[in-house]
Amino acid sequence: MTPDWLFELPDLRDRDFAVQNAASRALWAAFAENTHARVPVRLNTNPRMLMLDPAYNRRGLSYREYMLDPDIMAQGVLEWQYWMRFLLPGDHEKGLPDEWVIHVDFENIYDAAWFGAPVEYHGDQVPYAAPLLNDDNKGMLFDRGLPDPFAGEWAERALRHIENWERKSAAGWTFLGRPVTFKGNVPFLNSDGAFTCAASLRGPTNICTDLLIDPDYTHELLRFVNDAFIARIQAWRKHFGQSEKIDNQGMADDSVEMLSVEQYREFALPRHRDYLDALGTYKGRGIHLCGNAQRLFPTLHQELGVMAFDTGFPVDFAQFRQEMGPEVLISGGPRAPLFVGDRPDALLAETRRILETGVLEGGRFILQEGNNLPPMASLEHCGAFYKVGRKWGVIPGRTKDGA
Repeated sequence: MTPDWLFELPDLRDRDFAVQNAASRALWAAFAENTHARVPVRLNTNPRMLMLDPAYNRRGLSYREYMLDPDIMAQGVLEWQYWMRFLLPGDHEKGLPDEWVIHVDFENIYDAAWFGAPVEYHGDQVPYAAPLLNDDNKGMLFDRGLPDPFAGEWAERALRHIENWERKSAAGWTFLGRPVTFKGNVPFLNSDGAFTCAASLRGPTNICTDLLIDPDYTHELLRFVNDAFIARIQAWRKHFGQSEKIDNQGMADDSVEMLSVEQYREFALPRHRDYLDALGTYKGRGIHLCGNAQRLFPTLHQELGVMAFDTGFPVDFAQFRQEMGPEVLISGGPRAPLFVGDRPDALLAETRRILETGVLEGGRFILQEGNNLPPMASLEHCGAFYKVGRKWGVIPGRTKDGA
């Protein structure tokens, strides 16, 4: 677009999205009241869409540069938001915003790295937090005690990034003529889940072995990690003047897909209950679970009151609606690899099949990829997917509005 941009992106600022934005606002407003005629369609992405696609990242910008330099990270986040607003199909707001809101993007290394796990960089992938705890130092973290929420390499780096951005904003920072602001969006206000973090700290094989031969240690590790998350989130909320408890409290813990229902109830469920009770009200609880975790959905719903499921693959959508009823929200759709390839036929057939499973009954469904759009996904495939969603995602018994 311009020589000082990080990525190769076209200048599309002359496009007019007024009509589409008005329709999208009306759709989401109706969805909030469950009066919408068709399901919303969205695609979940992050800056790796540009970082890991050679067509955009022609300079070969590395994740090490991106993660460690606040100016590069901010520019990358801004250009990714531009890409979403001008190139990515879906029912999200398009065009230039009134202001750009940036965030600290530490991908999925932030939990384990906060505990001290070493971060490794690979040229063709996002950074990786290598295991920290081996069989000779399993109790190391317990000896150290709960980490300081604001101390350590990555928390301190986040604070420095924020200070840099707030200073630039105060001095009149703009992007494409619109102000750039930071509004307290840091990864340390969330977590990827106690069992997922434990799997990162011990390594997936070791944590699964611990379940069988050292269950007492597993309980202790999960309790320690979860207590640390709760304390950290509470501290960062206070730092930004946010409420101690919130409605619509969400969580994630993708690695629980390695657990049976019985193991989940024994090891992870108590920690999930502690997490949700400490940080949120009972209203609007949600969870993100990638992978093969559907067997756990009824327990999450019945035991924790989870009413919103953000899913990956595989999911039996007919079974979900039958088991969970019409009031529980599910976000999901065709598996992400179908968005990459020469032809969209399989993607579109699978999308229509999902929409015809009965999952639309009651209207509590958001159509998306399952889960997280992969780099080098075809924008043409995404556009065709969006059209199929609009055409076939009509809620039974409601008049189609053509949005």
